[in-house]
Amino acid sequence: MAEVSRTFTVAAPLEKVVAYLRDFANTTAWDPGTDTCEQTTPGPVAVGTQWHNVSSFFGRKTELTYRMTRDDPDHVVFEGRNDTAATSDDLAFEKVDDTSTSITYRAHLEFTGLARFADPVARLAFEVLAAKTVKQMTGVLEAR
Repeated sequence: MAEVSRTFTVAAPLEKVVAYLRDFANTTAWDPGTDTCEQTTPGPVAVGTQWHNVSSFFGRKTELTYRMTRDDPDHVVFEGRNDTAATSDDLAFEKVDDTSTSITYRAHLEFTGLARFADPVARLAFEVLAAKTVKQMTGVLEAR
């Protein structure tokens, strides 16, 4: 199991940050590990909405089905699954002032079956990816 947590502040108002990050298809812009991500359920984004995500991890492509499991004005959670892994992206938001938002980003990755032997290496790779994600997410949100 690999887990990371980062809290950081972006120069963007809370409402804009939440509106952008609650659409998981936007991970292609803010997550350096995501190659493609497309919504697969029709209609507006809400709890239960699903996305097909293709990511690169350890130099290999992996496909996951993500589902929004929480959609609050200050907290969203997405859970992803495939045959070898379960993952979650947990984003909590707090208004700093009218132009800034604090984001707490928690990511969790758990391998299943034989893939679980990759856990020690995954922890290290996840730490590196988390640092890149904070930088990329900050840049994307502040450019909007």
